[in-house]
Amino acid sequence: MKSKLYLFDEKIRKENKVTFIAGFDEAGRGPLAGPVSTAGVVLPEDFSNPLINDSKQLTDKERRELFPIIKKNALAYFVCLVPVEIIDKINILEADRVGMETCLDSILKKQKVDYIITDYMSLHTDIPLLSIPKGDATSIAVAAASILAKVTRDDYMIELDKKYPLYDFKENKGYGTKKHLDALKEYGYIKGVHRLSFEPIKDMANGVEQLKLF
Repeated sequence: MKSKLYLFDEKIRKENKVTFIAGFDEAGRGPLAGPVSTAGVVLPEDFSNPLINDSKQLTDKERRELFPIIKKNALAYFVCLVPVEIIDKINILEADRVGMETCLDSILKKQKVDYIITDYMSLHTDIPLLSIPKGDATSIAVAAASILAKVTRDDYMIELDKKYPLYDFKENKGYGTKKHLDALKEYGYIKGVHRLSFEPIKDMANGVEQLKLF
């Protein structure tokens, strides 16, 4: 049975007379720490998997089961982790854009792209592009990208947790949970890990000593 997400992309192909659609999405726009993860995926036009959906609607187990399936079946894919230094320098929206454009450039080196669908993001490209809200819950290509981006970033934060266990990154993934905020108050922020342009880190950077513990 073909999913509604697949049928959306199929409709786009027919209406625009295109074959190769690249979907793009990000994970980690809102956290106080860690990179933002962007991903691009080109799926075969006959590929449909009813389990693929917006990564936020899936469990961690479901995302991790779909992760290798997407990579195995994709005609091309790329994931880019944009570091906090870039986020702080150009802002999170532009960091998202830079990450997706990096993914697109990499994909174009090995795969033709006729059309692009993003989750509400415009890119600097001459390729026809459709930017839609909730793209990861609408297009199978965007949903697949959201899964690759999310799992890649989660794995990064799990590794970061091993280095800084007091911040519980493996559980909060850098979001402003109570435990994370309490750790910030007690131990300070970590340069190169926390986003200095995000509150309350920004205020801390302006008036509180950096990372008391290490």
